[in-house]
This record gives sequence, structure tokens and C-alpha cells, in this order.
Amino acid sequence: MIEIQQFTFGPLQENTYLLINGKRECIIIDPGCYFQDERKELLQYIQTAGLNVIRLLNTHCHFDHIFGNKLVSETYKVLPEIHEAEQGILDRSQQAAATYNIPFDPSPMPGRYLVAGEKIPFGEHELEVLLTPGHSPGSVSFYCADQLFVIGGDVLFYQSIGRTDLPGGNHATLLRSIRDQLFVLPDDVRVFPGHGPATSIGFEKKTNPFLV
Repeated sequence: MIEIQQFTFGPLQENTYLLINGKRECIIIDPGCYFQDERKELLQYIQTAGLNVIRLLNTHCHFDHIFGNKLVSETYKVLPEIHEAEQGILDRSQQAAATYNIPFDPSPMPGRYLVAGEKIPFGEHELEVLLTPGHSPGSVSFYCADQLFVIGGDVLFYQSIGRTDLPGGNHATLLRSIRDQLFVLPDDVRVFPGHGPATSIGFEKKTNPFLV
């Protein structure tokens, strides 16, 4: 059984996720800890829970999702894993943050590129990488079929969708990603987004005003 621990961090209230398996191994997805107390909170939780951080995954590389990449990488000796199409977003992330007057420590370069359809082993479970562009060029979602959840980044929100007015965004592409990659999943799959509350595939198929 995978335990999902959620933290809401940073000036943009981004959702950071820790996936924890029965061996107390931990995958960190989108560490958005920006303020010093948030960084302490994350490190303290991992230490107190006795977790072994084995991977750092990014759904995409907008700055609010990578604020904590450097901290996590240096503390736990793991490098970010992103889709190759996100490299340009990562390269420009500090410039983008500067336009909002939000300076941050630069993320390390990725240790490897994620590939659409690949399976990430995690104890007795695995995460499938779904390529879900539109909010950004190389956005990915992480789907766990046997636990019926998906960590979706800024693709699908509770009765909303990710913005598409940032560089590399495309509204039609985003809608196609949601319909072709997420809405084909079982209705009871829980969706854990990059901002806001969790939802489900079935609920969004019936009620999301951008997609019904």
C-alpha cells in the first residue's frame, strides 16, 4: 500500500507529494518548499518518519514546482527526473520567477529524462508515466493502476484545468491530454493535482465546466 503525504508550500500554494511504500522508501514529487520553515517541515517529516528518499520526480518545471529541487537533491543525493520537453522550461525557470520577484536557488540539471509509458518501480507497486502536455510542453502525470491514483501536476484540477497562457502552453493540447490520457482511466481514480483539493476522474468527467 502506498501512503500519500501532501504538503502545500510556497507563495503559490503548490502541492508537494511524498509517496511512501511499505519499505519506508519515499519518492518526492514536485518539492515546492520555498520558505525556510517549509524546508524544515519537509526535512523533519522525512527524518521523523524514517524515510529513505529514493527518487525526485517533477511533473513539470514551472518554478513553483521546483523550489525545493536543490534542497532535496543535495540532502538525499537524488537528481530530478523530468520529461525532455521540459528542459527549456527548467533552463528559464529562474528568469520566469524573477518576473514575479520570487528568487530561488536553481534546480540541479536532471539526472535522467522520463519517457512516456515507462514504468517506475516502487516496492510492490509501479508508477506509469503519462505524457500530458498543454500546461507546459513536457508535463507528465504519474499513474498508479493498482492503487487507483494519479499525481497530475497542473493538468487537471477540481472543476478546473491548468492555465495555458504561459510559454509552451496550448489550450487545445491540454484538453486533448486530459481526454486521451486521464479520462480513459477508471472513474474512481483519485486525482492529486498541483494546486487545490483532490478530485476523481469520474467527478471531473461529469462536472468539469471546461470538459463537459
